[in-house]
Amino acid sequence: MISFFVCLAILIVGYVVYGAFIERTFKPDERETPAVAMADGTDYVVMGNGKIFLIQLLNIAGLGPIYGAIAGALWGPSVFLWITFGTIFAGGVHDYLSGMISMRHKGTSISEIVGIYLGPFMKTVMRIFSVVLLVLVGTVFATGPSALLAMLTPETLDAKFWLIVVITYYFLATLVPIDKLIGKIYPIFGICLIVMALGVASGIVMQGYTIPEITFSNLHPNGQAIWPFMFITVACGAISGFHATQSPLMARCMKSEKDGRKIFYGAMVCEGVIALIWAAAGVAFYQSTGGLAEAISRLGGQGGVVYEICNTLLGSIGAVIAMVGVIACPISSGDTAFRSARLVIADWFKIDQKKIKPRLAVTIPLLVVGTLLSQVDITIIWRYFSWSNQTLAMIALWAAAAYLRKNKILPWVAVIPATFMSAVSCTYILMAPEGFQLSAGFSYPAGIIFAALCFILFIVKIMNKDYAAEQDTTASA
Repeated sequence: MISFFVCLAILIVGYVVYGAFIERTFKPDERETPAVAMADGTDYVVMGNGKIFLIQLLNIAGLGPIYGAIAGALWGPSVFLWITFGTIFAGGVHDYLSGMISMRHKGTSISEIVGIYLGPFMKTVMRIFSVVLLVLVGTVFATGPSALLAMLTPETLDAKFWLIVVITYYFLATLVPIDKLIGKIYPIFGICLIVMALGVASGIVMQGYTIPEITFSNLHPNGQAIWPFMFITVACGAISGFHATQSPLMARCMKSEKDGRKIFYGAMVCEGVIALIWAAAGVAFYQSTGGLAEAISRLGGQGGVVYEICNTLLGSIGAVIAMVGVIACPISSGDTAFRSARLVIADWFKIDQKKIKPRLAVTIPLLVVGTLLSQVDITIIWRYFSWSNQTLAMIALWAAAAYLRKNKILPWVAVIPATFMSAVSCTYILMAPEGFQLSAGFSYPAGIIFAALCFILFIVKIMNKDYAAEQDTTASA
């Protein structure tokens, strides 16, 4: 149990020390933010820091730090290390820089930022990549909760009925001003997410469960390799490219750059704490990784595990909180996924979103596509999400490194995690069942070589003295 509390302490200290270092490196100032300079009453709306923090937390979290952490716990308590150090040195840096750079560019989406700093080809790739990923996320997070709601209600209210209800809500959340619906509902569910995690942590400790100490042994019941599979599986609990699509939403609502560490880096650390708690609960409650694997199979996935743990540790209140969590949290990720997709397309085609008609023109086709996809078995496609999620994080970090270099700031805080994530993403797609299914003997060195090439390309291309002038020309074009 000592390992768990040490990791928890490191996360808190990491926010205070390394978060402050990242803030000093970026140098936020008193310049007018997009929320003030471009206020439109729809997407650019000043909100209070507490509300923005909770919205940001729910935007980036959803069920990610719960489901991913539980799945990551199959490798044993070694997952604590990735959650802890991944959050501090990769996820927190990724979220802070993507949010702050967006704020410096009028709240623009990550695809446009990548285009400015990595070139027009990468801009096109990221535009398509982002929209597809966001629509996929929104669709899956509509169908899953709809099925759960159908299980809890009379037979006449089937999954199709609830899907219509959820899609209708998505339509409103994507379309209406951010402070009118999301701004009012999200803080409540954000608090529920935190309360659920704290309740589970208290129950594990006070009811005498044993959280095992960290070991470097691979405890996965099926012997699946830690590298790179655990690093992809945990995803949102350590670093997630999906966050880069969400941070611009809050970058358009902040009244001061100096609040960035609390909101962007702070929300990621909070998510890391939630992931750490659920990873610890997974290995402690079922007493072994084999027991956890059996529970996931017996209960139909991580949702059943969440319900069983909450119900056992917290009683009927815990069961209610758990059901709210596994239904509301994915819906909260789904609606902002569609909202982010709307903004990516609006930035792409330069469609002004102040008036209702242009917003409808983008929103309706997105939701029609999402509704059609919900009728198709997208299980196979969804298996690519974890990889594409971490690949997006890799690209966002390289763009952030280029931004720092262009602004004469030492870029290594972004370069190092970008290089690491390049190795993770490449190795995974080479080895994974949904990838090329190549051997570890080939995939491991190939992943390292790919990461090294990315690093060298950055040094040669980005670090040369002509880079700033070249990018100024690209941005103006």
